[in-house]
Amino acid sequence: MAPPLPPRHPVARSVVAVLFVGLLGGSWWLDRHPFASQVARSGTAAEALATFGFALTEVARARGVDFTHHQAHLDPLLANVEPHVAAMGAAISIADADGDGRPDLYATNSDFGHPNALWLQQPDGRFRDAAAQAGVADLNQEGEGVSMGSIWADIDNDGDEDLFVHKWGYPQLLRNERVPSGELRFTDVSSPAGLRRWMNSNGASWIDYDRDGLIDLYVAGYFPERFDLWDLKGETRIMHDSFEFADNGGHNVLWRNLGAGPDGLPRFEDVTARLQCDSTRWTLAVAAADFDGDGWLDLYLANDYGPEEFFRNVEGRRFELAGVGLSEDSKSGMSVALGDTRNAGTVDVYVTNISKNLYLFQGNNLRVNRLAEGQGFENVAREGVLVDCGWAWGSQFGDLNNDGWQDLVVLNGFISADREQDYWYDMSLVAGGAGNLFEDTRNWAPIGDRSLSGYERSRVLLSLQGRRFLDVAGAVGCLDLFDGRAVALADLRGRGALDLVVANQKGPLLVYENQVDPARDWVSFALEGTASNRSALGASVTLEWTAADAAGAKPADRTQTRVVDGGSGFCSQNERALHFGLGFGARITRAVVRWPSGHAQVLVAPGVRTRHAVREDAP
Repeated sequence: MAPPLPPRHPVARSVVAVLFVGLLGGSWWLDRHPFASQVARSGTAAEALATFGFALTEVARARGVDFTHHQAHLDPLLANVEPHVAAMGAAISIADADGDGRPDLYATNSDFGHPNALWLQQPDGRFRDAAAQAGVADLNQEGEGVSMGSIWADIDNDGDEDLFVHKWGYPQLLRNERVPSGELRFTDVSSPAGLRRWMNSNGASWIDYDRDGLIDLYVAGYFPERFDLWDLKGETRIMHDSFEFADNGGHNVLWRNLGAGPDGLPRFEDVTARLQCDSTRWTLAVAAADFDGDGWLDLYLANDYGPEEFFRNVEGRRFELAGVGLSEDSKSGMSVALGDTRNAGTVDVYVTNISKNLYLFQGNNLRVNRLAEGQGFENVAREGVLVDCGWAWGSQFGDLNNDGWQDLVVLNGFISADREQDYWYDMSLVAGGAGNLFEDTRNWAPIGDRSLSGYERSRVLLSLQGRRFLDVAGAVGCLDLFDGRAVALADLRGRGALDLVVANQKGPLLVYENQVDPARDWVSFALEGTASNRSALGASVTLEWTAADAAGAKPADRTQTRVVDGGSGFCSQNERALHFGLGFGARITRAVVRWPSGHAQVLVAPGVRTRHAVREDAP
């Protein structure tokens, strides 16, 4: 959420020149995009289904989900910039909390007295909020801090999902208890676990970095941990010291899972210094995966006000901050989305940034993974819809139309307030000063009721066989203008289609139900570790199959890799099961599961149009 630098060379153009260039550019674009005429307008679901193979319908209220995010109110010393500083906290994570086989939703609030919500899915597809009953609602309390996001994992390998909530304040680890009555109930075990430490965190991910079968926890700091944002004791120098290379943010922490202590409760220890994986670069998002294919889970960080960072895991003994081509481009990294964009069997990374006409163009980055080739990450996002999404936040990859290629959802918009008043010019003035100027919030002009990149629509970017992406959001039914923050994907009703759940800052939780062309095949895999952590977080599935791009076309061989999510995007976590769209007339050759333990398991010719429950067969 870094602010902009002022425009270097404002250029006045004549109306005629603008029209001429616009017409030429429009003609060029229309000539090269086969669906351009359909994308330009909002059509019916039937038209979207026929043209793009899928359509989205917002069904939150129809499914019983009624939730609105409340933003934090901070120390009065920050009143002039509070709309900017506090504009985070809307988050969503998805897991089967009650173990009934149906995905459930956990949404955060960020103001004192406003509860978080745990929406349990019922057999009829509706949801009910069980947060209060389960003990995971009232987490936003004075003196304790407020929620910024959540991630799920089975921390003790007992077969149920436990919940970690990272906060501006004391984080909370909530263990899922086995209650004889069958009621869902969580116990706060943060203190005995050794996790009660004040942090101002906006990101976290589970990672079994040492492959011992116990899931460890990486928590990213944002504002320095010495600040209580509700009681600054007169201190207003809380901001970044650079707009491009800030390193005065909060510390990141890696907590190693030690298993149960003598009292049967979980224990964690801080191993950050020993393993050399700290960062103070204002980390906003983090994801864990085996990016280089050596069998050890690495860390990828998106940092605000500076470059991304890649920590390579060196056999579980330490992390190495590796130079893999990330030192340039990103200046306001806010999301880490993982996807095999080329069907090459590798894990690529999409990182969102900020773009605003006439003020700032940072551009989003699509980092193609070439580590296995002895190279680094190559940014292939140079122009078009991949690069410019506005003030971009959460993002996720998923095959929305089941054509065998991973599409991309991107949320946008920062502060939507008065439509006639804009704060961008004032932001450019403070950004043009020295670091000691913008580090102190007293020097920032009051935002008041002005907008800052407000009322920006979300993007639904359809992959055209991995060669380029096409924004079809309006055409397929994604039309909201809320300030989007977090998005997570799940096949909510087990229909073989990925649905979208969107958390909006100071806005409603949205559920976009996905209707997909029924002629297209799919498959999914729900993994359970044995030697690995039971949640299989960090595991990957590489699928090999043959299918056609269109009905009646000649089948072709395909390969694609997906990773089980321990927290990714921005303040979000996808459903645990891995979904693959397959195209038409699919025949699967094999699926290779690479477990966090290092074990590889081969499934020969698994059937299509089904979810396969796969248990690790390692000794």
